[in-house]
Amino acid sequence: MEKPRLSFWQIWNMSFGFLGIQFGWGLQLANMSAIYTKLGADADKIPLLWLAGPMTGLLVQPLIGSMSDRTWNRLGRRRPYFLTGAILSSIALFFMPDSPLLWVAASLLWILDASINISMEPFRAFVADKLNIEQRTVGFVMQSFFIGIGASLANALPYLFRKAGVTGTTASGIPLTVQYSFKIGAAAFLLAVLWTVFTSKEYPPENLEEFERLKKEHRGLSAGVNEIVSAIKEMPKTMKQLALVQIFTWLGLFCMWMFFGLTTSYHVFGAPSKESQLFDRGSEWGGICFMVYSIVCFVVAFGLPKLAEATSRKAVHAFSLVCGGVGLLSTYFIHDQWMLLLTMVGVGIAWASILSMPYAILSGALPAARMGVYMGIFNFFIVIPEIIASLTFQPLVKHVFGNNPLYVVMLGGASMLVAALLVAGVRDVADKNVPEAAVIQADAQEPFTVQGSVQPVPGTGLIDEP
Repeated sequence: MEKPRLSFWQIWNMSFGFLGIQFGWGLQLANMSAIYTKLGADADKIPLLWLAGPMTGLLVQPLIGSMSDRTWNRLGRRRPYFLTGAILSSIALFFMPDSPLLWVAASLLWILDASINISMEPFRAFVADKLNIEQRTVGFVMQSFFIGIGASLANALPYLFRKAGVTGTTASGIPLTVQYSFKIGAAAFLLAVLWTVFTSKEYPPENLEEFERLKKEHRGLSAGVNEIVSAIKEMPKTMKQLALVQIFTWLGLFCMWMFFGLTTSYHVFGAPSKESQLFDRGSEWGGICFMVYSIVCFVVAFGLPKLAEATSRKAVHAFSLVCGGVGLLSTYFIHDQWMLLLTMVGVGIAWASILSMPYAILSGALPAARMGVYMGIFNFFIVIPEIIASLTFQPLVKHVFGNNPLYVVMLGGASMLVAALLVAGVRDVADKNVPEAAVIQADAQEPFTVQGSVQPVPGTGLIDEP
């Protein structure tokens, strides 16, 4: 079926839901460690409490991807999942800051992460479903735009509420600035996704009888699991090399997401305890720092492809990871809140490259017919280090780092530097271009894939121009 060209505003409408999805992620990344601390968690317990994100990403995304490929009803194929995930996510966001006990907050985080993944996963396929080949790049860029806007707004909200004069705490000690931010985030999430659901239509399967036949043939997960096992055994060498880079990269990011806010409170603002107002000011400023790296990422991302053409993708990625590593390591020397923002410039550069260069390098080394399954497997190397960190960091943080979050952030910086060194060992098959049509065809035929990551990311730019 020849898909018609969509107008700018039609592409805007179909991507607008990403703003709400990123609101959910942004509030979680910037505030959950502080919420856990307020509810009585020691620093060494934080990694285990963050286990919800990677575990739900690993389990929910492939399931939803498989189900949405084989769904068709009054709402369409992808929109039922947008809407279901948005409703559940908004409920979890609304009640999260009212948690009276630690286990309640942890349970709501599991619900929140699972629900966000339900909404987020089908959006990538939605672009391929709706747009013709010439417009798909525009679709992914539009998603990137809303990711940057949503993250920036979510991270800044607690700080903006305090500047507006909001004071006080909930019965559990959680600042009202955070409570109001989560409640606004709940509304923003639902309304943004509803906008996409009601302003965008989906094309029905061209052959409903064939659609139903394939749906029955691929029922169950055994066929997909067998394909994943086979693909892992035949994994290209370049992918194995990139896997090591990814493991150390995402370990570094996870260290930052878990402990940067706490580091800001204790190390930069000098909070004597979690009950101090300085602790709350530090948590708010940590959100502002995350806003800065989101903005830097969005600005830098558009220049990376040209820089890679002038040098190489490996050189750009290694340099960007060094910027991120140095940024996180430099927190040891910084005690001024404004200087702390400079560390996020390096992180933003690294984040922009992390979301594009590894996928661009990988795409040239993969067989087009198995692109879908290998991209799914590649995301395992994002999730696995996060799960390992969640399950094993408690003794390290407690007995080696003395429950000082600063050292975990610095560990994240060191991990990024190791990843930068490992880039040198990656073979970039730069002369093997994979056309977009082959990528879309492989994704459409793959019955069981992880089509995203456990964190919200903009388009990778791996798809070639026609």
